[in-house]
Amino acid sequence: MQKVLSMNTYRASTFGSKAFAFAKRFFDIMFSLVLIVVLLPLGAVVSVIAAFDTKGTPIFIQTRMGRNNVPFKMLKFRTMSVNAPSNVATCRLDDPKRYISKVGGLLRRLSIDELPQLVNIFLGQMSFVGPRPVVLTETELLELRTRNGACSVRPGLTGVAQTSGRDKVTINEKAKMDAFYANNACLQLDCRVLMLTVGYVLRSQDICEGAPASKEEGRRADRSA
Repeated sequence: MQKVLSMNTYRASTFGSKAFAFAKRFFDIMFSLVLIVVLLPLGAVVSVIAAFDTKGTPIFIQTRMGRNNVPFKMLKFRTMSVNAPSNVATCRLDDPKRYISKVGGLLRRLSIDELPQLVNIFLGQMSFVGPRPVVLTETELLELRTRNGACSVRPGLTGVAQTSGRDKVTINEKAKMDAFYANNACLQLDCRVLMLTVGYVLRSQDICEGAPASKEEGRRADRSA
């Protein structure tokens, strides 16, 4: 596991603070609203391209697990053909390249496909920082998150695991990092994760598509379609 974030740097008391919870939600609402307005022209262009490229609706809607294990509908730009399995994590597919469209591959590398989740953030289903929401078939990870309390916070657009190895961390490692965030969330940690995310996105770092070859790699955390 890449230890980009030191696990002993942050204190566990601040997430329970009503002040931090209020500030975090206020930031989510205001910043997501600003980004939705500013990025609307880009979203319109990407929607048209995605529709032509995938021969389907430009917005892909998928059920993911939310806070307190309450499912919600997560939004993404469509990057796969309409005949791709709809509720299977990309890491479980033997040959995802046959489903990922030409433009879709670029959108995924730059994480542009995630931009519609700004709406999920505005609606309170997600936050900018938190454990990444996974499909309901990722039962092992969901069970670990339930056991360690990571499900008690809103899922995020990015998170500790996404800036500490991303697709290259195992399920157990990811669950530990998700629990670490849930127990230690604070302004300092959120800012750190957001700054690291910029670098990860610009470098397209630690992105792995498709089912790994080895048994151990088969336990890697998902990056769903």
